Amino acid sequence: MTTVSDVNTHPQPLNTGFQPDGLGARLRRRYFRTPGNAMISLVGMAALLYLVYHALDWAVLKAVWASPDGTSAVCRDIAGACWAVIQQRWRIIIFGLFPYDEQWRSMLACIAMVATIVLSCLPWFWKPLRLSTLWCAGFITFYVLMRGGLFGMRVVMPADWGGLTLTVFFYAAGVLIGMPMAVALALLRRSEMPLVSRMTGALIDGVRSLPLITILFTAALIFPFVLPDWLQGDKIWRVIIGFALFFAAYQAEIIRSGIQSIPVGQEEAAKALGLSYWHRTGRIILPQAFRNALPPTINQLVITFKETSLIVIIGFFDILASGNAAYGTGEWSFAYFEVYIFVALVYFVFVFSLSRYGAYLERRMRFGQH
Repeated sequence: MTTVSDVNTHPQPLNTGFQPDGLGARLRRRYFRTPGNAMISLVGMAALLYLVYHALDWAVLKAVWASPDGTSAVCRDIAGACWAVIQQRWRIIIFGLFPYDEQWRSMLACIAMVATIVLSCLPWFWKPLRLSTLWCAGFITFYVLMRGGLFGMRVVMPADWGGLTLTVFFYAAGVLIGMPMAVALALLRRSEMPLVSRMTGALIDGVRSLPLITILFTAALIFPFVLPDWLQGDKIWRVIIGFALFFAAYQAEIIRSGIQSIPVGQEEAAKALGLSYWHRTGRIILPQAFRNALPPTINQLVITFKETSLIVIIGFFDILASGNAAYGTGEWSFAYFEVYIFVALVYFVFVFSLSRYGAYLERRMRFGQH
């Protein structure tokens, strides 16, 4: 007779035919499934190891990191990299043409702007009043430190600004001015008034059809001939507005695509509840539009930072121009490759940080949807 105690109350796992693979199994399946795959993988790995070894040998093992006497003599006839050029010329790369005895101001201004960008990424500042206060304080601090004229600081005109500080300022100013413009253009293009919608669409498509360098040249060189003196302003602000307009035209289409991805029933339900246009837009439409358009927005922000290198063509001494000047002397002319690697690393740090923060926001918003 079978009793209850004799019955196995623990069900056996179903045999589904699926066995979780370890890392070794996945690597074998992906790279060594067939003899041909294995041969190609081994040759590729050998070539990669060869390149990595020689790159490390040149960049680290045989490199010269400092010049005790401040000259390039220590880098003559070496087989490795000459990082001593960075040690001796880093000031001109970071600060550009800014007066030597006032470069502490440029350093503080750059730190203030980077701190503003970092703080604005914290969720506590994601309120309109807090965020606007933070950015206003950051820009005022930056401009006072760079321009001077207050608290006994010497006046330094924007023509003498340069280096990494100018690059960060152009990027932050372009995004700060361009993002509200993008929201306005996206909403105007969705207007129910045909004339407004078509004129906005023509403006957006017209700006998007032009190369950025054309807009920057127009703002820097053409506008002084067609605008009255009182409306010209400083060259740096004309170029920033042109830069912001170019960013806004692309970002407006991204935001509009985010708006179009929202079900129509949500706006209709808001209308049925008696919400005004601004309440519907500010509390229902735009928050979801920004969430839906977050990946292309991060991509556009990354592209915009890289596009700041174009300002060197219209006479601004950004970090790329500062890098050219760092090796432009006869003494360090052979170390151009090391300087460009350093500048590329600076761009990489900013771009990689933006992309990682964008991935964090995507995970945060995806978690908030569940």
